[in-house]
Amino acid sequence: MAGPDEGRTLRFLEALASAPAPNWAHRPMFLVAEVKGRPVSALGGYFDKEHGAASLEMAVPAAAIAIGMDLGELAVSWMTNGGDTITKVAPEHVPGAWIVEHVATLPEFRRQGIIDRLLTAVIEKGRSRGATVADVGVFIGNDRAQRAYEKAGFVVTGEQCNANFEAAYGFPGVRSLSRTI
Repeated sequence: MAGPDEGRTLRFLEALASAPAPNWAHRPMFLVAEVKGRPVSALGGYFDKEHGAASLEMAVPAAAIAIGMDLGELAVSWMTNGGDTITKVAPEHVPGAWIVEHVATLPEFRRQGIIDRLLTAVIEKGRSRGATVADVGVFIGNDRAQRAYEKAGFVVTGEQCNANFEAAYGFPGVRSLSRTI
């Protein structure tokens, strides 16, 4: 959304994570794993109704303004950098699903079971909030991530592909996985 400049993108994400309007990128939605005080892995969990795409309607413009973007520039950047294609591959969640998203681990900490522990914790958080199903999306072709989710009990429920998404992000689309919790 903020364009191809990595520094600007990181400032935008920081503003989005600390925006006054809670959203799926808001800090309280995330569990973070640390090693010797260093954040090495994180993921988010939320209900779509509370913090899904609709919650971004206030948070995204506020984050853009916080980094010095005007709303016209934000709209152009969204269209130019493939943001509009995300909606074409976004997983469809069953009502009331606990959504697990934005899973990331620093490369040197992968394959150490950190995500397994974070997934267990975020799923328990969803269960404690009343969810009976959890959903996660994975870029088609990110086989390592898909295997990690399948190891945690998720099964493939569908996929959405889009040529424009692939041109922008290098993946043909998103595969949806789900599990009971």
